[in-house]
Amino acid sequence: MMSFFNGMVMSESNPSLVLNADFQPLNYFPLSLWSWQDSIKAVFLQRVSVISQYNYTVQSPSCKMFVPSVIALKEFIPIRCKPTFTRFNVFLRDQFSCQYCGKNFPAEKLTFDHVIPRAHGGKTTWENVVTSCSPCNLSKGHRLPKHARVRLKKTPKRPTVQELQQCGRCFPPNYLHESWRDFLYWDCELES
Repeated sequence: MMSFFNGMVMSESNPSLVLNADFQPLNYFPLSLWSWQDSIKAVFLQRVSVISQYNYTVQSPSCKMFVPSVIALKEFIPIRCKPTFTRFNVFLRDQFSCQYCGKNFPAEKLTFDHVIPRAHGGKTTWENVVTSCSPCNLSKGHRLPKHARVRLKKTPKRPTVQELQQCGRCFPPNYLHESWRDFLYWDCELES
């Protein structure tokens, strides 16, 4: 969807980075982004503070404003204590690498594997599921790793939310506006 404002073309590629009330991103991967329309609505409803803005404006018959590029929630949203067990979060925990061969793959080329197969009583838990590429998964089959002669790169465990957030920082999104960088990587070591 594209819109024209003040002679400039705006699209969904003009999102706002959403920070919690402590100025930390709500999420790193996927990055917490709102469309420019949702950001403007939140500004008018006084739910967010504008931290940074793009160099173009939107206007209605009664007002004109710059489009926010970084916004912060006025009320703090507590981070969940335990991360949700999803296929994507398993990939993120394992940093998108097969836990058998060690190669990195895009998410669409990965699957997950039960270390102890369900046929042997294995459960679908953080401690028994790992990221796997299709060839390694097929090669291992329904066998235990020692019987399939494969070795795990690391023992699977339940990650903390902070560990998943840290993993997400290693995989920046395709689009990063320069006004976001101070908020995404503020605790990284500065170059000397």
